Amino acid sequence: MNKSKREVNDLVSLEQNLNNKFKNKELLNLAMTHSSYANEHKMGIVENNERLEFLGDAILSLVVSQYLYKKYPNHPEGELTKIRAKVVCESSLAYAAKKIEIGKFLLLGKGEEATGGRVRESILADAAEAIVGAIYMDSDFETTNSILLSYFESDIVHAVAKGNLFIDFKTELQEIVQKKSKSTMEYVVVKEEGPDHNKRFYIDVVVNNESIGTGRGRNKKDAEQMAAKEALIRLGVVHE
Repeated sequence: MNKSKREVNDLVSLEQNLNNKFKNKELLNLAMTHSSYANEHKMGIVENNERLEFLGDAILSLVVSQYLYKKYPNHPEGELTKIRAKVVCESSLAYAAKKIEIGKFLLLGKGEEATGGRVRESILADAAEAIVGAIYMDSDFETTNSILLSYFESDIVHAVAKGNLFIDFKTELQEIVQKKSKSTMEYVVVKEEGPDHNKRFYIDVVVNNESIGTGRGRNKKDAEQMAAKEALIRLGVVHE
């Protein structure tokens, strides 16, 4: 896909979805450029969205932390931390990304394209963070804060605080396994990849020495939740 043609046409639709017009559209284009595309087109190690993702991750955490601090003055630190972790986890970021149809605008390498990269939660979540970084670099913190809360406040923060958006997949799976048998269940780290500031964990949930689900996340807890979710999907308990 020709970058300049894509920038003129498709990114206008993405700006409308975001309700934000970029002064520097190349920042938005960069936020939509996956490393697989950059590598395939020999664009250089900084010509993908990973640096913007790194920045967006920090900004998103600050925005959500500030919101929760003001919104829930009687919640202790531990509860605020739990809620924030759910709001900025891979699943919720992918959920927000789908709302603004990020998948349609991604520049992906042929391999990622062929294997469903446009709907993969990890890619969507990373791109969502990259957009946060792009908005901040193109404007300022107040603008970024306003845009983010317009998406996260009603659909994510409130729902998480009420406890009715995200399922504790690990607990649900544990209960099902215990009901069916007295089998032991454990979570096994299959591999780790990436630098310390952007680590990815791959974890299998294993029952009777057999993997029944695999998950990927920024930390072990997220990866375990995703592994349990996949197991529940396979069991027909949870639907994608």
